Amino acid sequence: MAPSMPRMLGIAGEPVSPDGETLLPMENHGIKCMSIGFLVPEDSPIIWRGPMVMGALNQLMRDVEWGELDVMVIDMPPGTGDTQLTMSQNVPLTGAVIVSTPQDIALLDARKGLNMFRKVDVPVLGLIENMSYYVCPNCGDEAHIFGHGGAKAEAARLSVEFLGEVPLDIAIRETSDQGQPIVVSRPDSPHAQAYGAIARKVWDKVQMLQGGRKGPKISFE
Repeated sequence: MAPSMPRMLGIAGEPVSPDGETLLPMENHGIKCMSIGFLVPEDSPIIWRGPMVMGALNQLMRDVEWGELDVMVIDMPPGTGDTQLTMSQNVPLTGAVIVSTPQDIALLDARKGLNMFRKVDVPVLGLIENMSYYVCPNCGDEAHIFGHGGAKAEAARLSVEFLGEVPLDIAIRETSDQGQPIVVSRPDSPHAQAYGAIARKVWDKVQMLQGGRKGPKISFE
């Protein structure tokens, strides 16, 4: 639902409404999605107060004809603001995945988010370390620009699973900007394999929490 979703998935245009009340999700690479980015110009800032954010979130969930899904992933900003609280209160979330870069200042925000989900009884599925390391494309040396292993240590300290690490790499940036995610455009690359391994861990935990059944049916009645 993030504004950058259209660019990252390579989708242009506006969603269609078959009845003037509901929207059909946009789709590419086998993924259905809906984003504020489809409803406003790409370079237009979204300056909304809390009630507007909550209303938009509820509308994106309730007024989109999602159809049958394997899993719904909701991309949320960091922190413990209105977006997180709205989702926790209005949607029966199966779990939350926390993403952080390795440095202490980022882990501080990740810790706050993790503890918030615990307080509202949303299971934390695990922690991912983004921009974990950088491998020089010329010499192959590995550099830890933001430090390394901070998220893994934090996961151990907070007693949650460490789901994996994703490098800082120009190929990930380029393929995302081109709307051809690296898991689609270069599925055999080490980076795509890293994403795949993380996704499988998350899916296994979702299945376990659901007792082998499909995810919860979302109701707004």
